[in-house]
Amino acid sequence: MAIIAEEQKAALKEWAVAVEALLEGSQILIMRKGGIIEETRHFELVTDSFYFYPTYEHQKKRLLKEEYQDRLDRTLVGWTPEDKSVTIRAYAEAVEDIEVFSQEELNRLRELHIWTDEFSSERLHWKKTQPLHVILLRVYKLVEPIEADIREEYIGCKSWLELQSPLPAGVQAEPVLSDEEFERRCMEVKEALGRV
Repeated sequence: MAIIAEEQKAALKEWAVAVEALLEGSQILIMRKGGIIEETRHFELVTDSFYFYPTYEHQKKRLLKEEYQDRLDRTLVGWTPEDKSVTIRAYAEAVEDIEVFSQEELNRLRELHIWTDEFSSERLHWKKTQPLHVILLRVYKLVEPIEADIREEYIGCKSWLELQSPLPAGVQAEPVLSDEEFERRCMEVKEALGRV
């Protein structure tokens, strides 16, 4: 059991289906280039620890491997665009931010995430002069999920949110993977990318 010691304002927006995959331990990484309206025009890891703020409206089934497509449907059960809150269930600590520049490198990660080659290629080739960030994450599942209001300033294509109602200190969370398994999976990613 882990205790999130500090009040936390930072949240990273991510497809709900990807958050579920992280919570299940199906993957330990995310890929980011930055939202369309990022202030810096590219992705930056602004903090090493954050909550995941799940998003629903821009998820695309065709960008998920076939065996994960039904999971997207499950994330939409009970969700409507008129919802006033989201359920936050995941907390993460970024342990490494690896910059990737080629499709060849991405192809070597193919078996280590839920997305299709089309998804990773689209991410890589958008804003071609900038690297794709492959971020390795130690993910924790909250013992008690937290409801967070959906506010106007949270809407739009941006990566980071500063929660207007910070999530309190003392939240209990359980690591999704054991220390040993997490280290093994990190090494698997780094070996695939030749970064050992």
